Amino acid sequence: MQNIIDAHCHIYPRKIAPKAVEGINRFYDLKMDAKGTVEDLLEREMKAGVTHFLCHSVATKPEQVNSINEFISEEVKLHKGLITGFGTLHPDSEDMEGDISRLIELGLEGVKMHPDFQHYHIDGERSVRLSHMVADAGLPILVHCGDYRYDLSNPERVANFLKKVPEITMIGAHFGGWSMWDEAAQLLAGRFKNLYVDCSSSLYALEPGRATELVREYGANRVLFGTDYPMWDINDELERFSKMDLTDEERRMVLCDNAVRLLKIDD
Repeated sequence: MQNIIDAHCHIYPRKIAPKAVEGINRFYDLKMDAKGTVEDLLEREMKAGVTHFLCHSVATKPEQVNSINEFISEEVKLHKGLITGFGTLHPDSEDMEGDISRLIELGLEGVKMHPDFQHYHIDGERSVRLSHMVADAGLPILVHCGDYRYDLSNPERVANFLKKVPEITMIGAHFGGWSMWDEAAQLLAGRFKNLYVDCSSSLYALEPGRATELVREYGANRVLFGTDYPMWDINDELERFSKMDLTDEERRMVLCDNAVRLLKIDD
């Protein structure tokens, strides 16, 4: 049976999960029924065959960084072997070096950033400074990319960012540009050896043929499967993925092998 790794999952503590889910609903005009907790994530997705999860959350204020990272770290420990945890940072932190050191001490294996939620330009001075430090620490970074409503993480800025921080290993969420998929592929695909992408929050909007083309434009060895939980249902996402005209080898790479290699997961 094919192992499946969901490489894009947001989780929240039980007390604040309803508020967090409602905030996402408002931001993206959705009506999600998922709860946003790790228990709900595992119950839903393990039934569908998911074997491992990359989990994270985002600090919208600098003072949230440590509490979020401690929460993610604790969930990794409680679900040993099931979850890889990425921590969060904030570009306005007064102690970025300390935040990164603490993130590593907590056993977190990468960093998740969201320019549109955290209100910074991905290619701006604050982001570049932060990202040089992340790269120096040997951590990969997963970044939300793209939104037609804003100009914070759009493809031209992502390309500029990758030129400024060529040493970082980056996963560009949503095929490198949510709602701007064609522009992202034109500017990013095949141009940066340090760039990977995931297919989260994309398959619902793309025809299977176009999604297949995007996998091949970026390279099937550079695309990760992700649901963007709690935004999309795992069964719906796997059905959409099954409609793509990929070879068995390409499917294995996207669903599992690329994440195993990049995130150093014991599959």
